[in-house]
Amino acid sequence: MNDLPEQKETNLSFEKIKKDILRPMQNHKGLELWIAFLLTVLSVCAWAYYVQLRDGLGVTGMRDYVSWGLYIANFVFFVAVSLVGMLISSILGLLRIDWITPISRIAEIIAVAFVAVAGLVIVMDMGRPDRVINVMIHGRFQSPILWDVTVITTYLTISLLLLILPMIPDLAICKKELKKTSPILKKVYNILSFGYINTPSQHKHLHKMIRTLMILIVPVGLAIHTVTSWLFASTLRNGWDTTILGPYFVAGAFVAGAAALIVGMYFFRVNYKLQDYITDLHFDKMGKLMVAVCLVYLYFNLNEFLVPGYKMKTGDDIHLKELFTGHWAIMFWSSQLLGNIIPIILLVTKKFRKPLPIMIISLFILAGAWVKRYVIVIPTLLHPHLPIQNVPENFVNYSPSAIEISVTVFSFALALLIITVLAKIFPVVPICETADNKGIKYKIEA
Repeated sequence: MNDLPEQKETNLSFEKIKKDILRPMQNHKGLELWIAFLLTVLSVCAWAYYVQLRDGLGVTGMRDYVSWGLYIANFVFFVAVSLVGMLISSILGLLRIDWITPISRIAEIIAVAFVAVAGLVIVMDMGRPDRVINVMIHGRFQSPILWDVTVITTYLTISLLLLILPMIPDLAICKKELKKTSPILKKVYNILSFGYINTPSQHKHLHKMIRTLMILIVPVGLAIHTVTSWLFASTLRNGWDTTILGPYFVAGAFVAGAAALIVGMYFFRVNYKLQDYITDLHFDKMGKLMVAVCLVYLYFNLNEFLVPGYKMKTGDDIHLKELFTGHWAIMFWSSQLLGNIIPIILLVTKKFRKPLPIMIISLFILAGAWVKRYVIVIPTLLHPHLPIQNVPENFVNYSPSAIEISVTVFSFALALLIITVLAKIFPVVPICETADNKGIKYKIEA
């Protein structure tokens, strides 16, 4: 007799988990207005890209010397943020750290959105995007650009799989529970659930596949940002000609990705009313993780500037003085202080690891991360080995045009739209994994 009330309580607990996580997918006030806003922004900015496509890259601020401008800075930033999927789902997942369960899917959604847009940003930077297929057809193995295209495509594929496979049990639940959803979505849930009913055999094979993907994505995730760094480090330009640029980029990517995840956690927690699942504990843990990755990044920053600063070769002397005390000093020190040093100081204190303070700090870290990518790309191009002479004034200095800024806004709005749509059609917190962690038994009907 004592077993009956206990069983009833268990069923109610699982029902509550389903209800809380599926509710935003069925009814979310303000979502239509947010999507309409993003679509309006995308439409306006798409016109700017049409102008660039029609008139050529001459409408941008890029010229012979600064041939990589705002777009490549955006590309490096988007690739950096996308690395959060590998950090949370794979590295921490393989270490069997349980507290990541409610936030792992948010990390994967962010990773998929940002790496997809990163590939698109490269196309936006091309004067003739209709010829992008030639990179694959006539690509040369010696070209780092071919390596970049390959690892981005591979990382996007594995990230999509790592998003969908752990979601299969939840999609089987969505198929049964979301009665009022559209027929198209019902068909999507039916296809992607693959007839899953949580038999021991299905459970075993699914988790084996997920673990295999977790292992595979680690070298691919490291490769995507390492290869991106090689686009810079394989040249002889001052500021890029360094052997530590690969791990330096990876460390910076962990910082940017963790900051993006914290911002996402906060907005999903508040807007989707998921306080019971994304708790203060998760923000506290992410704050500690942020301090750890920021310290690693600070270490690489010291190496990046201390060694050439000690030797002070002629080219490095000019470059470093421009960064530390010259034209780029405000942007450089803003990225270092707001994006790294001050967050470390603040986040060692527990009160700053609460949801709202850490979200605000993470916004500054994200802004600092983007500024840092801009400072990596532009100043080096303005200091070529040969002197700049007998050229128009707009060749000597670089400032992004309104077209470039609009296309940049387009890429950010598109990433936000992808995250919004994925969070609308899929559960942002794992249902079955949450139940498993709480020791709640459940059944999935066919």
